Amino acid sequence: MNTQASATAEKAMFDLTGKVAVITGASKGIGEDMARVFARFGAKVIVSSRKQDACDALADDIKAQGGEATGIAAHVGDMEQLQQLVDKSIATYGGIDILVNNAASNPVFGPSLDCDGAAFDKIMQANVKAPFELSKLCYPSMKARGGGSIIMISSIAGHTPDPGLGMYSVSKASLNMLTKVLAKEWGPDGIRVNAICPGLIKTKFSQALWQDEKILSHFTKRIPIARMGTTDEISPLALFLASDASSYSTGSLFYADGGTVI
Repeated sequence: MNTQASATAEKAMFDLTGKVAVITGASKGIGEDMARVFARFGAKVIVSSRKQDACDALADDIKAQGGEATGIAAHVGDMEQLQQLVDKSIATYGGIDILVNNAASNPVFGPSLDCDGAAFDKIMQANVKAPFELSKLCYPSMKARGGGSIIMISSIAGHTPDPGLGMYSVSKASLNMLTKVLAKEWGPDGIRVNAICPGLIKTKFSQALWQDEKILSHFTKRIPIARMGTTDEISPLALFLASDASSYSTGSLFYADGGTVI
């Protein structure tokens, strides 16, 4: 194969043209960056978060840049809204090929003793149950279309717990196992399931970890790449997992953490 043909073939591996991608928690941060990247590579993107106006604003901006996107609000803690998200996505674009379970919650930062039952339930609902239920809802469409890719946005906190992130760490460890369970069970249907485990990424969600210099120093001083990451250092990995470039990858945890867990 000549160089030009090889380059064309490599580019095609990352092409998402004709694919429909649903991304939760997509109105800002890592989710927003993934939505923009997926659209640039040809996907029809369903931008989902809790507020319709935020979804519409990003979808409109993506369309202004030549991409295809639709905003559909859904609260991941509400099963009825998750069902509506899937139904509306299929009604809009005909099916679902890619699901990114990105929405998450962490209402408690501090000792685990300070995490009451209500906070625990909220964390587990958003970070474990919602990805499980939404993945199940997308399963029939993916299977009917010959397969698909589910990407869980996990965290290094599921590998190495840090002070202040106790129950969040528990939820992400559970999400990592859910990734492996679904990958094993759904592989025969052509559905791949992988997880991205970011380290400290500068987003509003992680603000409690980087707005205080002492806390930030606690995290960055042990990172081989001694800085926070950025959202555009996560989205290319998501593109890889969404595309045919990762066709033989499933049940895997991909770390993007500057070397934190070494």
